[in-house]
Parts: sequence; C-alpha cells; structure tokens
Amino acid sequence: MSLTVKRVYDPPSPKDGYRVLVDRLWPRGLKKDSAALDLWMKEVGPSRELRQWFGHEPARWEGFRHRYAGELDADPDTWQTLAEKARRHHVTLLFGARDEEHNNAVALKAYLENYLAAHGPH
Repeated sequence: MSLTVKRVYDPPSPKDGYRVLVDRLWPRGLKKDSAALDLWMKEVGPSRELRQWFGHEPARWEGFRHRYAGELDADPDTWQTLAEKARRHHVTLLFGARDEEHNNAVALKAYLENYLAAHGPH
C-alpha cells in the first residue's frame, strides 16, 4: 500500500505512480493536457457546502477532517476503487490548494490509510 499527496501544479514524476486528481473543481489555470492525470475523481472531493464552510482555514481543519470522513463514510462507492488501487499500486492524490498541509487530499490519504490498515491486504 502506498499513497502520497502532491500539488497538481508540481511537475509529474515517474515516482508518482497512478495520478488521481481528487478535487471537485478543476484547478485554476491548469491545462488538462499538462496535468498528466490517470484519473479525475471529482466525486470523491468534499461537498460544495463543506468546502465553503472550511474555506482553507487551518483553525477549522479538525472539523473539516471529521465532516469529510462523514461524507466518505456515507458514500463508499466514491472511494472504494481508489482504495483497491492503492492496495496494489503506488497512488498519488493530487490537489490544487495552496495549503499543502490542510486540504482534502491530505484528509483523504489519512482516511484511506486507516481504511486499508483496518481491512488488511486482500
């Protein structure tokens, strides 16, 4: 199992493995052909309401993580295939936010790692 996070604006690398954009909105100013994506999973991103509430405010980070986990718990079909891919291959979760510590990709990585650790290898 191997998951990493990276800004989608950073240059792609062969070490990235399977590159998945996990934002609901396409990153500003990025041309689709320069993103070097394997997949855009917009449905796995946080809801519009949650994104707006969070507003990338570090003081709301723990609340965001908790609420986002609740959204993921409620709709496992959105992320199960990603978890299975990460079980067998290196996956890089890509995000567009400026804050590299407080964003949905970081929260999703922790969520998926907890899920995979609890459910063991298959």
